[in-house]
Amino acid sequence: MYTPIKENLKLDTLRLFLDYQKTGSIQLRNQILELNFGLVRKEAYHWVNHCSESYEDLLQVGSLGLIRAIERFNSEKGHAFSSFALPYIRGEIQHYLRDKGYTVRIPRRWLEIGQQVKSIKQDFRERFNRQPTDSEIAQILEIPLKEWQEIQLAFQNREPLSLDLKVGNDSDGQTSLADLVPDPNYRSFQLSQEDQIRLQQGLAQLEERTRRILEFVFLQDLTQRETAEQLGISVVTVSRRVKKGLEILKQTMTAEIW
Repeated sequence: MYTPIKENLKLDTLRLFLDYQKTGSIQLRNQILELNFGLVRKEAYHWVNHCSESYEDLLQVGSLGLIRAIERFNSEKGHAFSSFALPYIRGEIQHYLRDKGYTVRIPRRWLEIGQQVKSIKQDFRERFNRQPTDSEIAQILEIPLKEWQEIQLAFQNREPLSLDLKVGNDSDGQTSLADLVPDPNYRSFQLSQEDQIRLQQGLAQLEERTRRILEFVFLQDLTQRETAEQLGISVVTVSRRVKKGLEILKQTMTAEIW
């Protein structure tokens, strides 16, 4: 279908590009931007229905993509500028939304319910001069109260808390969330130290030769044959004493835990 307006737009854009690529004039660049701003409007309108950002913000971000397209377009290659520019506009908006995105993803249905609740609360305040309760909101939405509470929790936990956030009623204001979060590495270190103490206590209760055999095999990393040669005994004896010693250690350490 022939569309004179689109053809005129293409010709005007091409003419401006020929002049802009010769002079690099900012004024010409702005004219090209204004002439093709409809591409930004179209893309922003598409994305505003898929995110919580305002239409005006998306227009500004999309304009950056349009400017980048103008600066990189080469009219000599014979491509239509609109086809060339759209990926830049769309990419700029997508990067913006990705960077602004929330850590926790909320189902699309819940997002739609969240938008409905804004209108519900406003209408309810105007009619009854107070905020609606959770039960009243769930009843208006025709969903279970538990589901509405889960939706609220999802929105509350949408963004991570800063570990520098001050908590409690500390008058000095020194307590932060990071101070209250346990360090798993420190806990592992504590457990390692406790295990070593229990192991040493268990070894102390073994018969001398059995204790030495376990130390050679597990602490000095000798083979059972090398241990047998060190102590002048048979490999079979080493094997029997390793088995017996481990059983005694297991019983001793388990009894201490409980």
